[in-house]
Amino acid sequence: MNRVDLQSAEWFKSSYSNGNGSCVEVANLGDAVAMRDTKQHGMGPVLTNTAEGWRAFIAGVVNGEFGEL
Repeated sequence: MNRVDLQSAEWFKSSYSNGNGSCVEVANLGDAVAMRDTKQHGMGPVLTNTAEGWRAFIAGVVNGEFGEL
């Protein structure tokens, strides 16, 4: 994956977030998706994946492939 510019990324949290700080923020970067810990925004690591990889990850979560959440 190529280096992506995160300066203009628009980050959002799930509507299911309960505000306790244990959330993940996601930014749609077009052909990629970035993820970060809400407690470390701006300072912590950012994971990126292709849009196709993100869709596969979400499908796996929905289908219970990663165990009980």
